[in-house]
Amino acid sequence: MAGPGLLRLAPVALGTLIVPLDSAVNVAFPAMVAAFGLAVPEIQWVVICYVLTYGSLMLAVGRLGDIFGHARVFRFGLAWSAVSYLLLTVVPDYGALLASRVLQGVGAALVLGCGPALATALFPEAMRARALAVYAATVAAGATIGPLAGGVLVEAFGWQAVYWFRAPFALAALLLSAHLPAAPRNGPREPFDAPGAVLLIATVATILLAVNRAPSAVALLLAVAAVASAAGFVWRSRHAPRPIIDLSLFRRPGFAALNLSNAVVTFAGFAVMLLVPFYLARIAGLEAGVLGLVLATSPAGGMLGSWLGGKAVMRFGSRAVLVAGAVLNAAGLLCIAPWCIGTAMPWLVAALAVQGMGLGLFTLAYTDQVTATMRREDRGVAGSLTMLTRTFGVVGAASLLTLMLGATEATLLAQGRPPAEAFLTAFGRAFLLAGALPLLALPLLLRRRG
Repeated sequence: MAGPGLLRLAPVALGTLIVPLDSAVNVAFPAMVAAFGLAVPEIQWVVICYVLTYGSLMLAVGRLGDIFGHARVFRFGLAWSAVSYLLLTVVPDYGALLASRVLQGVGAALVLGCGPALATALFPEAMRARALAVYAATVAAGATIGPLAGGVLVEAFGWQAVYWFRAPFALAALLLSAHLPAAPRNGPREPFDAPGAVLLIATVATILLAVNRAPSAVALLLAVAAVASAAGFVWRSRHAPRPIIDLSLFRRPGFAALNLSNAVVTFAGFAVMLLVPFYLARIAGLEAGVLGLVLATSPAGGMLGSWLGGKAVMRFGSRAVLVAGAVLNAAGLLCIAPWCIGTAMPWLVAALAVQGMGLGLFTLAYTDQVTATMRREDRGVAGSLTMLTRTFGVVGAASLLTLMLGATEATLLAQGRPPAEAFLTAFGRAFLLAGALPLLALPLLLRRRG
């Protein structure tokens, strides 16, 4: 895919880029804490409000795209996102900031919910894997650029810059997307199951909040609410003439296991973006600029893995690429576990690159497999499902790995261990767990599929 093919994808790629560029926000956290006079733990709600919103809306938005047209919903998401970015630059207080992050999450759901479906619709079915490879590489590129751009922007213009700098990208993509073809509609428009969408949104939101609040009593109440909402959604899906997602798909051999494995592998891979910055700052002693460069090695590896994965899937099949990606991801994570004081920089970079490449290969092959399993008329739901399972992995890692690291480190400090030793021991144990998870997912990936 080159030349005219890539130009056809330009509006989708440029529009999608605004979402992974949110990784720039992490760099602005210290400035935001100072600007609003927050305690450090409060900043987590900047992430939770955003992720919770787009994660809970994703499948419903994908279904809207399947019904009303992916290009139409995508364009609406771009316009909505541009407005939300500008609102975020003028918020007067922390409450308004969180409310605007919710609005930003709505825009992200509208864009991500239809992006993969648009990418595949622009090309023949035989080129599906290559189109998804370009799309996945775009997401990885945004995650790579975000921290690097964030550091420069915050230093030059303040924390607001990590939001407003994306508005021109959204507006440019909106202009270019005017030429995206409308999907042909055969027969009458299918109905949208609004009650099912409400129950699904409630289910996903309560699950994500329960994971984030664990192990508190509130988490138990949220878990009960999640079970009740899920039961209602299952009942509604069985009786609706056209449900948000056809739950019978999960009875197909290997389909449920495939989606579970993506959540597990994403959980493991997110350990890098979550915990490695602490090692690079506290143990390696890197300044912010150099830290961002080193950390960007992982998403850069993911970008390469996504690109290579498109070719590999067409040649070897998605299952082989899934297994290779899981193994490489595990290898990179296990190579991070023994990092210590004085670990050579080439070793750090190599481990991060291998981990990122493995995650990129895995994500591309997983997305291709899910897309191939579902009807072409349900491509919006298919793309949204891949993003939703990824969201579960990210939220789970952010909550549980942080809890594990903090508890282990506190126990060792209470035993009289030096701070650096306590941190490195806790860090190593967290990455041993993370490295084992993709290997434990291999039996799920090797199950026979129909």
